[in-house]
Amino acid sequence: MAHIIVVGNEKGGAGKSTVAMHVATALARLGHKTGMLDLDLRQKSLARYIENRGKYLHEAGLSLPSPSYIELPEIDQATLTPGENVFDHRLSAAVAGLEPDCDFIVIDCPGSHTRLSQVAHSLADTLITPLNDSFIDFDLLAKVDTDGETILGPSVYSEMVWNARQLRAQAGLMPIDWVVLRNRLGAQNMVNKQKMEAAITKLSRRIGFRVAPGFNERVIFRELFPRGLTLLDLRDVGVQTLNISNVAARQELRDLIKSLNLPGVTVDF
Repeated sequence: MAHIIVVGNEKGGAGKSTVAMHVATALARLGHKTGMLDLDLRQKSLARYIENRGKYLHEAGLSLPSPSYIELPEIDQATLTPGENVFDHRLSAAVAGLEPDCDFIVIDCPGSHTRLSQVAHSLADTLITPLNDSFIDFDLLAKVDTDGETILGPSVYSEMVWNARQLRAQAGLMPIDWVVLRNRLGAQNMVNKQKMEAAITKLSRRIGFRVAPGFNERVIFRELFPRGLTLLDLRDVGVQTLNISNVAARQELRDLIKSLNLPGVTVDF
């Protein structure tokens, strides 16, 4: 069976689509057959990223390792029995369509609570939650007291992950490996950054996730999207000398893939 990687939280702007695209493309470059799904049926940032990649590579006459992407199939609601949810069937049909030919399936979730996102989390073998280095984003995981240190209890997203874990346990599946990425870290070692590190470390022990390195804030990610490219594609499209920022970003991606501990994956880029 394909190993399912879900990239999700319930807040937009945390870099989910960027992380999903880079993880999937890295796996494809490492020789693993990788499929992708975009569950944000309105904004479709990941779908646009993939579309941009296909168009750019076609126009440039290039063939680069890439993940496979499919849209969620439509389901005839007349075929459903009372109580069945059409979105459940659309997602299960998409996963079933990719699984025979894929080692990994990367699913990008919307920045809001939807039925599709809820079901996807219960399918996750690995769950990646990008989080901006801010207590505004931290509030998604836990309620914190005014001192910025005392954790009062889990928040809505953590409760959804807990429910997904319960469903997997009931089905006899392996537990979700939940990995939280601290994204868009500032260069300076500010007080807020130190408090965030302390709070997220304490919370990781309390509700059961691992903390992994994410991406610093870099202009390169905004420049890559229109061409559908990732950090690993730069040399293949004619960039002979990477600047210091790009080299650092590639190292961040390397560290991220290593930290995920995905089955059968050896990082050699």
